[in-house]
Amino acid sequence: MMTPVEVNSEDMEEGNGLCHVTEENETDVQPRQDKPQPQTSNRPKWSNGQCVLAVPSCSILNPSFDLLLCRSLLEKDGFQIPTRDFEVPLKTVLDVPSVRRYVVFNSAFFHFILAPVLYVVIWCAAFSTLHTYLTVTDYWVLCLSVSLVSIFLTTAIIFILHHSNKDINVNVDVRLIAVNERMVKHKLLVGMADWVQNCTGNLQLFCVYWDISRCLRTLTETLEERSFETQKKLKKRMSHLVLVSEVKVVEPEAGRSEVEEGSDEERPLLLENGEAGRSTSSSQREDTKITTNYSLIPDATLPAQAKAHQLLMTYSAAYVKLLVSERLSGPSHCHPQPRRNHCSTASLCLCQYIKTKILR
Repeated sequence: MMTPVEVNSEDMEEGNGLCHVTEENETDVQPRQDKPQPQTSNRPKWSNGQCVLAVPSCSILNPSFDLLLCRSLLEKDGFQIPTRDFEVPLKTVLDVPSVRRYVVFNSAFFHFILAPVLYVVIWCAAFSTLHTYLTVTDYWVLCLSVSLVSIFLTTAIIFILHHSNKDINVNVDVRLIAVNERMVKHKLLVGMADWVQNCTGNLQLFCVYWDISRCLRTLTETLEERSFETQKKLKKRMSHLVLVSEVKVVEPEAGRSEVEEGSDEERPLLLENGEAGRSTSSSQREDTKITTNYSLIPDATLPAQAKAHQLLMTYSAAYVKLLVSERLSGPSHCHPQPRRNHCSTASLCLCQYIKTKILR
């Protein structure tokens, strides 16, 4: 089960939990797909869905990434990204102890270790229970029956855990919305994915090239065509996406800070840590904190383009996770998908994934 975690408004220290990667480790940081040859311009010609960068975690038990190395490699590929758009939001999102613990216990490697342990526990519990209440002369029949039941229950539990990872994750994917809101200006989307390869966990941070202009236009047209039924589907299928955040309360004598109101499309979906309720008082007293729930369902009063942009950002990290791990469900024969695919490397583009997941 996915449970919302609290977003602390305190900034994380920049050097916390990061490992230093030497020049020899740069060979480990390779894109999953071949990059096209640079053209006459400074930036190579990228296509939607193409993996620009894949950086492995420095540790399985303490997930962390060398963000300095990531940004330097992106600069070599022609992406000039300032620190405030890449390192700062990623550190704020990932350098939280509760998030790191969740990533470890929800990883594919942990499920790989959990399977045999769970089988032994179920087998012992079932055998002791049946042996107490049933009188069996042939113990091999009892052992065989218990083994079959244990295998079935273990497989069902692992399958449920694996299937839940295909859905949007409130603890990781939702947190990365704030990062992708900045990275999308540089035509990049960020996501995290992990799998088991050769009995070893493989947790990586991915940067995928994506120009959302066509997806934004297509999704806006879809929302305009289905304006009457869209809001009901959004409330039904996104009601579980609630983010719990701690914000500071500004004291009346401290004054109120002016907040510039941007357009609906450019307004961030999630509050930045430290931006909400920052006290301007010169005193050193601790500010009062309150817990606030933020629903990710687009407001019904927003225009169709603003709703489309919010949906694209909300599901961007989850889509990248499924894209790089090749777990995107393709079009079926019963529900054929339209041919307006804006991604050449997958069966579904971002807007088609949202249509299939929410609007269908």
